[in-house]
Amino acid sequence: MEKIIDENKQGETLVIDKKEGNERKLFIESYGCAMNFSDSEIVASILSEQGFNTTQTLEEADLVLVNTCSIRDKAEQTVRKRLQEYNAVKRINPKMKVGVLGCMAERLKTKFLDEEKIVDLVVGPDAYKDLPNLLAEVEEGRDAINVLLSKEETYGDISPVRLNSNGITAFVSITRGCDNMCTFCVVPFTRGRERSRDPQSIIEEINELWDKGYREITLLGQNVDSYLWYGGGLKKDFNNASELQKATAVNFANLLELCAKAQPRMRIRFSTSNPQDFTLDVIETMAKYDNICKHIHLPVQSGSDRILKEMNRLHTRQEYFEIIDNIRRIIPECSISVDLIAGFPTETEEDHQDTLSLMEYVKYNFGYMFTYSERPGTLAGRKMKDDVPEKVKKRRLSEIIQLERKHSAMNTRSHLNKTVEILIEKASKKSDLQWSGRTSDNTVAVFPKEHYKVGDLVDVLITDCTSATLIGKAIGYSKNN
Repeated sequence: MEKIIDENKQGETLVIDKKEGNERKLFIESYGCAMNFSDSEIVASILSEQGFNTTQTLEEADLVLVNTCSIRDKAEQTVRKRLQEYNAVKRINPKMKVGVLGCMAERLKTKFLDEEKIVDLVVGPDAYKDLPNLLAEVEEGRDAINVLLSKEETYGDISPVRLNSNGITAFVSITRGCDNMCTFCVVPFTRGRERSRDPQSIIEEINELWDKGYREITLLGQNVDSYLWYGGGLKKDFNNASELQKATAVNFANLLELCAKAQPRMRIRFSTSNPQDFTLDVIETMAKYDNICKHIHLPVQSGSDRILKEMNRLHTRQEYFEIIDNIRRIIPECSISVDLIAGFPTETEEDHQDTLSLMEYVKYNFGYMFTYSERPGTLAGRKMKDDVPEKVKKRRLSEIIQLERKHSAMNTRSHLNKTVEILIEKASKKSDLQWSGRTSDNTVAVFPKEHYKVGDLVDVLITDCTSATLIGKAIGYSKNN
């Protein structure tokens, strides 16, 4: 595998893995969460062994794959529109094959082949190793589908092909599936039961990334805090494990420490956390190692105890505050981000005010905020009436966004006149004369390029800022460079 330097439509430099001798072209697009983007890299790796290299040009592709998201209706509609665009290209190039991967494929299954006439194959998140067989079916003129969910598959034995990469930051998947049956969420139905990846394979992937020049990784899972390796198997079966397995089990805090020690100069991030599984030892491990970035994405979804119960979120408002207090006490500089849903079924104005007051308590650095979107197959979709008027949902969301922006701007300003460590990731979108990178707490910063290069860790004095971006001047290399 060799690295090819390319540019995307925005003119950003990309590092793309290409296998010498491969003649077929794969065009792959990903929508939704970071896990989907990570999965696409696994798919590209599997298909590289079948003679495919990736291309940035849709029109020259032999195979077009779209990795889909089902978390909100809007995400599904985006994919359907994109399939119509593929159809226009397929009329010109009828040999081109089109496949749908991921959560939307898992949710709709055979319906996809009936509804979207250009789709040749449908592949669920646990069936990517079956792609060579499915492609053989397609090449014989038959539609192909595999949406079987697995209790074992983690893809830990596959070295991902890095797609659209800056060559500096990368995702490393550590868990698959989810056992938390939040009533609004399709993930347990589209990604199956929760299982963890062998820690040794995770460390090997991180070491390999370091050797290739990567300087920051993000450990990925639907719920990383739930990571538990005891030799393989589902997390729910841990109680049946042997005494030796239990004694030697690796939890998420243990894994974080293993990663931090394996590459002491590699920056380490993780996402996503769940308050019901987030433990004190994770915070203590973060504080112990400089190379573990000081940022936690901790979705709460609502600030109302009543709505949290309706959502089947297995924590209370007060328990969430206790986690926040521990983070502030042990890692005062740590940033915290959030997911919030406005207008969940039965949400009252009092419930909404509880969310706003929770936000005032935490003062998030940034967040992902949405109105409630009913998803077929979820408990909320089956049992709860979507009874909050759209106009009320939008007004509540607007109030949440306004408050989040106020807190975000305040947190950004708190960096003024301070020196922060930045990992240079790429050129600034607004100026070719400036670098762009992020602080440990995940705030974007820009500064003059001078003699520095992508991948350098640089100390930057912050002299100005916008509401979300720091502006400064480099004063030298970081001690961690």
